[in-house]
Amino acid sequence: MNLAALRENYQKGELLETTVHQDPIEQFKIWFQEASNAKVPEPNAMFLSTVGHNNKPAGRIVLLKHVDEAFSFFTNYHSRKGAELAHHAQASITFFWGELERQVRIEGHVHKMSEVLSSEYFHQRPRESQLGAWVSDQSSRVESREYLEQRYAELAKEFEGKEIPKPAHWGGYELIPDYFEFWQGRPSRLHDRIVYEKNGQAWGRYRIAP
Repeated sequence: MNLAALRENYQKGELLETTVHQDPIEQFKIWFQEASNAKVPEPNAMFLSTVGHNNKPAGRIVLLKHVDEAFSFFTNYHSRKGAELAHHAQASITFFWGELERQVRIEGHVHKMSEVLSSEYFHQRPRESQLGAWVSDQSSRVESREYLEQRYAELAKEFEGKEIPKPAHWGGYELIPDYFEFWQGRPSRLHDRIVYEKNGQAWGRYRIAP
């Protein structure tokens, strides 16, 4: 396979200072809706980047579950990303919607969501997913797939006919943004890149080179 020869000539859109929304969160919502309308698979899939105790970066895909003034996702607090966020509460999230030739990068401070909101979301999840949160000690070693399946069956029997409580080790995080970059692919690699940065309570906006 000749990787050097793989390339696309992006030409599906443009991103101009005169047409973007003044508020980056509103601009994100506009693009997110357009990604949903375009039937992008899992438009809420985002690449979460964190920094560990060894100062090495780590990344994984998680799902955006809510956006207002913050970007919210849920996970096991004992997972690797949970430990890294406890150590270093700055993170970035990246969305890539290839069908629209668009990318959004967002950086900011992360904190845990309230127990009330985490529990509220937990009980909206499918029962199977609720059980999965109890079964998986996320990011820890397990002896086999069979162990997980056996543990699932045991808990399904234990909670049969009962409401499943939210595990104390599971819940939500909110990323409070202070930086956005909206990227629109353009021909000849002269891509559009518009950056928003927080200055006090206001957002500044400018273009950067592709």
